[in-house]
Amino acid sequence: MSMNQGYSQLFQGLGGSGSSNFLADYASIKSGSYGRLMKAYYGAGQSSSSVSSGSKAKTNNVLEQILEERRNPKVSEDVKEANSNLTAGIPTLKNTVSALQNENTYKDTQGQNGQSGQNATDKVVSAMKNFVSQYNEVVNAAKQSTLSNKTAYIANVMKTTKANADQLAEIGVTINSNGTLQFNEGKMKAAGISKVQEMFSSKDSMSYGSTVMSRLHFASISSGVTDSTEKDNTAGSNAASLKADGEALASDKLYEKVKDKNGNLAYDIDKILSTAKSFVNNYNAMFDTAESSTNSGVLANLAKIRETTTQNTIALKQFGINVDEKGRLNIDENTFKKSDMSKVQKFFKNYGSSIATNASLVDYYTTTKANAASGYTSAGKYGVNGSSRFTDSI
Repeated sequence: MSMNQGYSQLFQGLGGSGSSNFLADYASIKSGSYGRLMKAYYGAGQSSSSVSSGSKAKTNNVLEQILEERRNPKVSEDVKEANSNLTAGIPTLKNTVSALQNENTYKDTQGQNGQSGQNATDKVVSAMKNFVSQYNEVVNAAKQSTLSNKTAYIANVMKTTKANADQLAEIGVTINSNGTLQFNEGKMKAAGISKVQEMFSSKDSMSYGSTVMSRLHFASISSGVTDSTEKDNTAGSNAASLKADGEALASDKLYEKVKDKNGNLAYDIDKILSTAKSFVNNYNAMFDTAESSTNSGVLANLAKIRETTTQNTIALKQFGINVDEKGRLNIDENTFKKSDMSKVQKFFKNYGSSIATNASLVDYYTTTKANAASGYTSAGKYGVNGSSRFTDSI
């Protein structure tokens, strides 16, 4: 590699939309591998003359080492351990939530074969201790993990926990400043196990337990980290199409009435259905291509879209649009065509606009390759231009 080629590759992000990436890369190089390599090169024992005479060859070598490190970054042992702990911890945390959703947990166990039984309160206390302990292990692992697809879901779990902070406090679970949980056994016993069961109810799809279980399910089936320019371009295209569909479904123009074969004014249901089907197809295609992205801006906005859809699951269902266990949409055409189009219009005025906004940001981040500056914090707070990484304070 020549000197000019080295600089060309190293600073290829300078100018245009890549300037922010360049500044971040430059700062990283300056304080990281570049600094270490320069110190090694200009270390003790080198005379001024030897530095001068060998500078050209040494600089070429340094640039090659920097670029090689950037192409194949080394993952520290701590990060490897965090990735392993996160991958193993998520299904274990799911099991602890499942135990708190199980009706048998809230019933006394009769003793058998001379063994003493266990009362329901003790069983719930034990289940809650397991949940809090495993929750904290997963959160701590996520803070150091590079498995961005999984950490995005854990950030969403933390956001859900933050949103339910008051109800959790009533059953003795409080949130620490770093996003982990603390359990007060006495307070839970005073509140009664029925309140715990209500919060973790599997029969209520919007309960704290059901919402957390849903996020953990997606985290467990999500791949770790994959990314490619081709996938980003496809995801950007799908997101742009979804934005257009969302805006169309939110517009008044789509619902303008036309004369039917009898001369009566009526909604053009076939046209509205076609737009809804396109919305569903592009929604699913966007997630299929963008879900494996490592870009923090993409992941943060996908998480927001998931949240918006989850909050509107019941409303969508009445129009024949269902959400499956993977978070994908499907549409029953007959149910949709029989729906009151004035209600469809009213619903998509808000939902369609919201999805279009975040889809536009997914398109932006995949197109520019820029990462978001800030976003999910350790407490699960969200900023629309957010990162899926974690900080140590709220």
